Amino acid sequence: MKLLEGSVVNVPPQGGRKHPDQKMIAVNTENILFICGGAFDGIDRHIAKRLNSRPIGFSGDDMFHDSFEKDQIMKYVTAQDLKSFGLIPELLGRLPVITYLNPLDAKALLSILTEPKNALIKQYEKLFTMEGVQLKFDTKALDYMVAQAMEYKLGARGLRSIMEAIMTDAMFEIPSKENVKTFTVDLAYAKEKFEKTVFHQMKVVA
Repeated sequence: MKLLEGSVVNVPPQGGRKHPDQKMIAVNTENILFICGGAFDGIDRHIAKRLNSRPIGFSGDDMFHDSFEKDQIMKYVTAQDLKSFGLIPELLGRLPVITYLNPLDAKALLSILTEPKNALIKQYEKLFTMEGVQLKFDTKALDYMVAQAMEYKLGARGLRSIMEAIMTDAMFEIPSKENVKTFTVDLAYAKEKFEKTVFHQMKVVA
């Protein structure tokens, strides 16, 4: 916690754990901005309890119905909620600003899936190109992947798991077929492969 206080701390030049005989570099953290973040899964229950409500639905007090909705409860997070969640007061006292981030919507997830330089679909297209196969993704298939990530609340990290579940068979089968030079992942193919995964099976059982 000395890092957050704005003091001079000794840091290993190569990172990792400190050793008594290791040379250190003195770093003054006074003018360094620290941003601490986390998922804090379940903190909505602590917020709801403080606001005299429940995560699903609210208490009989009408003022809560008018003040916020369930999906917006994170905007009311305070240091008190983080303390009840498990963070120690000594740490919270050194974090002067506490805020929240809105969940990623479908548009943002689709952008993450397709637009960055190292986007997932571009990675798979490159891998298939190395095997002499042109890979294409149907728009409806991409929308389906995003919809699954939203439904299962997997977020951006979940896109990779969903993509791998859909593409694993094609990765092994398509390059070995000499007569296949172009392969398109359409909605039917995406649904067929994803519905065989553990994600979907667990949902069906539930």
